[in-house]
Amino acid sequence: MTLPIPITHPLLDAVGVRHGFFTREGGVSAGLYKGLNTGLGSSDDPAAVRENRARVVRALGGAPDDLASGYQIHSDIALLAEAGWGDDRPEGDAVVTPTPGVICGILTADCAPVLFADPVAGVVAAAHAGWKGALGGVIQSTVDLMKTADADPARIVAVVGPCIAQASYEVDEAFERRFLDQAPGSGRFFILGERPDRRLFDLPGFVLWRLEQAGVEQAAWTGHDTRPDAARFYSNRRAFLNGEPDFGRMMSAIRLG
Repeated sequence: MTLPIPITHPLLDAVGVRHGFFTREGGVSAGLYKGLNTGLGSSDDPAAVRENRARVVRALGGAPDDLASGYQIHSDIALLAEAGWGDDRPEGDAVVTPTPGVICGILTADCAPVLFADPVAGVVAAAHAGWKGALGGVIQSTVDLMKTADADPARIVAVVGPCIAQASYEVDEAFERRFLDQAPGSGRFFILGERPDRRLFDLPGFVLWRLEQAGVEQAAWTGHDTRPDAARFYSNRRAFLNGEPDFGRMMSAIRLG
């Protein structure tokens, strides 16, 4: 069996941590979920999902019990994992660990996955930053929890993985107003859409800004837009536009050692 090959990034490669933004390629799911669907909350065959998750952790040199991946609720909750959680899924949208071998994993299907590392402190993290979490503070919560494990924001390296990009992310004026009210200065991440009452939102740009606000000086986006590339990525927005009843989820993960 050939293990899936994820997208990686030079910023994280340079600090020597194993990581990957896994795509939908390399899995056993069929039909609507064809590929590497790792979403236990989807309506896919649970056995296929578990096999896909096992392939992800093996690709990072681990075993299923090494995985720490929570039940995501679009919150600002960051969780500390001192060991793998196995089948346990506490509620939260970011996972931080100082323990070598523990794999921090989060799921996305348009939301922004963010992987973090402070190689000096020996701490890594993964965060699920959809618009709610990014606006609500999940990036700051992740950095704050990393700091309790002696991480320094000035040393942290962070990479935003494949997510829905501005050209694919149409929203309404009420959506924009929520950001302008709660995050002054965020207007730069909106441009006019095809109609006067529509906007296009730059989610990866907003997440990078949140990282900057949290003191993270070394950050980048991989540059992949999930919505138009059906062969490589699952997409909530694409599934909705196509009238599909469900969609797969991709895992992004990171570990020390």
